Amino acid sequence: MRRVFGYLKKYKLRLIIGTTIKFIGTIMDLVLPWLLAYIVDEVIPNNQDNIKPILFYGVIMIICAIIGFVGNVVANRMASYIARVVTTDLRHDLFVKIENLSAKQMDEVTVPSLISRMTSDTYNVHHMIGMMQRIGTRAPILLIGGIIVTITLDPVLTLILLGLLPFIVIVVLGISKAGIPLFNKVQHAIDELVLVIRENITGIRVIKALSKEEYENGRFEKVNKKVIDFELKSGTMMARLSPLVNIILNVGLVIVIIVGAYRVNNGNILAGKILAFTTYFTIILNAMLSITRIFMIFSKASASASRIDYIMNFKEDLPVDNTLPKVSDEYHIEFRDVDFSYNKKENNLSNINFAIKKGESLGIIGATGSGKSTIIQLLMRFYDVDKGEVLINGKNVKSYDLAVLKRMFGVVLQNDAVFSASIKENICFGRDYSLEEVKNACAIAQAGYIEDLPEKYDTFVSSKGTNISGGQRQRLFIARAIIGKPDILILDDASSALDYKTDALLRKALKENLKETTTIIVTQRISSIKDCNHILVIDDGEEVAYGTHRELLKNVDIYKEIFASQMGGENDEL
Repeated sequence: MRRVFGYLKKYKLRLIIGTTIKFIGTIMDLVLPWLLAYIVDEVIPNNQDNIKPILFYGVIMIICAIIGFVGNVVANRMASYIARVVTTDLRHDLFVKIENLSAKQMDEVTVPSLISRMTSDTYNVHHMIGMMQRIGTRAPILLIGGIIVTITLDPVLTLILLGLLPFIVIVVLGISKAGIPLFNKVQHAIDELVLVIRENITGIRVIKALSKEEYENGRFEKVNKKVIDFELKSGTMMARLSPLVNIILNVGLVIVIIVGAYRVNNGNILAGKILAFTTYFTIILNAMLSITRIFMIFSKASASASRIDYIMNFKEDLPVDNTLPKVSDEYHIEFRDVDFSYNKKENNLSNINFAIKKGESLGIIGATGSGKSTIIQLLMRFYDVDKGEVLINGKNVKSYDLAVLKRMFGVVLQNDAVFSASIKENICFGRDYSLEEVKNACAIAQAGYIEDLPEKYDTFVSSKGTNISGGQRQRLFIARAIIGKPDILILDDASSALDYKTDALLRKALKENLKETTTIIVTQRISSIKDCNHILVIDDGEEVAYGTHRELLKNVDIYKEIFASQMGGENDEL
């Protein structure tokens, strides 16, 4: 919660003004019963033949009511504004933090959890900030002010009210202590719900193709029931608060009326004061109920705030190490005895060694799950190696500023993203490139289909590219990757949806137009990498062989098998 209050400091002046207006409006509400009591006990008995004093105090009551109404409306509007802008700032900073999380941190928290923290958790904080300014300011003033005024009316009756407070405090603290952990469980259950929904929306075509709607309905029903159960438990726990406080206060009100009746009968107090006292007691009762409501909202918001703080407090786990020396200038990219594990229990890569010079090309081939994409992620420093070194231009990737490192690459990843924007915007992706540069990149990427579209480069592409084919999407990704003429071009399974002819034309165009770019092609197609300067064969996270296409055909059995299965028949290229 400390971080949330830190955001409020920026709007301290507005907060002070709004609280002051709220204070004045609330004081006007407290004055009204006192004025009523004064009119009943003093003004009316002493001015039975003169109505002017009664009208005068009546006008004062109307003015107080108007000031109270207007003050509360203005203060509530200011509270809503502050809640909105603070939540906007918080959500913006949280989004920036999420963008800068490392791949390891993203794996730890998971995407569904981040989505729920960005949405439901920030909403809970927004609700709390608004309510704390509206009810959180008004209720304590009504409670404390009401008690002070009742003391002036009749100290004996006020003692009855004060005697109830310890019981109320015990109830509020006890239920709040039990309720906060339950709200944490609710938010974690919502994370699971978002995960299932996200999976279902993403994989809706697969679900329909395999007729698994009933199975997925069952999964959703299970996680949805879990959310409902935790919501019911937390809601039931916190719902006990209002009835218990209500019972305590109403018992007190009955006692006040009985004692007050005896005191009026004995002449110790006037009837107008009893009328005012019961009104103040009702005000105090409502204030206490409002405070219990604040505790409920605060409990939920504190659980959400702690989840947001957990993300915001993540430390940089990929620090830049400027002490690492430069090794050599012989190779552009080099892997030296690299081991890596995602779960830190068993290696996903073991003893990976290769080196390529600037302008050369490397093909990486292997079965699904063999570790091909993991090599790319280590090269781009999405993760740090557990053992060994990854070098670019003779320098360990750990010694590069991350922004500088990422600018070296043009990348087409396995599951790349198309955004709901025009083709030109998807290719430029926020970078300042001219239409001519976009056209040149599309020509190299064999994306000539764009010229046949009615709006050409201004054609709108829907989210995930559902209005274009898989091959068209891949060529758009390749154009995005090469438009900046990167030092290192990575094509991770980037041509799987292309026919062999288009794939061959693409490789030829890349070779002719990006001569100074070092290219790494990750694929399961031998045809896509057979012309590469070097080929790395990976199997089960281990380096099986490294060499040229001809060398591997001659000496490596697994490569021969892949070639025979894909190219048809025995090898005739030696």
